[in-house]
Amino acid sequence: MDITIFRKKKRNMTIFAIILIGITLLSARMTNFDVIHGIQTMPKALGWMGSNLIITEQSLEKMPSIMDKLIETIFLSITATTTASVLAFLLALMGSQTTQVNRFFGSLSRIVASVYRNIPIVAWALILLLSFGQNALTGYFALFLATFGFLTRTFIETIDETSSSSVEALQATGATYFQVVAKAVLPECSPQMISWILFMIETNIRSSTLVGILTGTGIGFAFDLYYKSMNYNVVSLITISIVVVVIGIELLSNYVRRVIL
Repeated sequence: MDITIFRKKKRNMTIFAIILIGITLLSARMTNFDVIHGIQTMPKALGWMGSNLIITEQSLEKMPSIMDKLIETIFLSITATTTASVLAFLLALMGSQTTQVNRFFGSLSRIVASVYRNIPIVAWALILLLSFGQNALTGYFALFLATFGFLTRTFIETIDETSSSSVEALQATGATYFQVVAKAVLPECSPQMISWILFMIETNIRSSTLVGILTGTGIGFAFDLYYKSMNYNVVSLITISIVVVVIGIELLSNYVRRVIL
């Protein structure tokens, strides 16, 4: 019996691997991607990076201005995430089966969350760019709308996982809707929600670099400026600074998660 099951799993895995390899080869052929040529050009690419992306003393002189732009990006990401989380929580209350007021608003909330979540942040930035122009407000709204859609969906799922017994117990005692939310939903859901908010802050700091290139703000603007002027030493410094900040915030958020969860 066990041998039959093992052979069946092995056969299924083999079929899946063959299909995956076939799809990969087909995709490479359709996109004219040459794996061998890519491997052959790697030494040349690494040599170019080694000679052009070295941080020099002259590039370090740009560090104060880079830090100003980086701090601007961090605060913009935090502001967009925290404000979006408040609105996402309110919409999630209407969308969750545990706390929804009626089915119409519940379905509407889920549809809104799905629409906003499935529009890429780059698309939001380009759409808003036409209305607001290149400024920090455009970057804020792009991060806000993408974050709002994602957090609404995750908050709905988090609230749905709330113990229904505690909600029903409070409702049986005659508690109001807001009392049920405050006494049963929030205490159980808040640690997971905070964890999702911290995750989105990390994600938005990475995303805001690309948004900044489009909107002409923050660290993305500095990256684009030095890249177009072919000052690759400063570009390397900016890239490393972004990586260090993201890793630092990730470590901090992981510590907070361990404390609250």
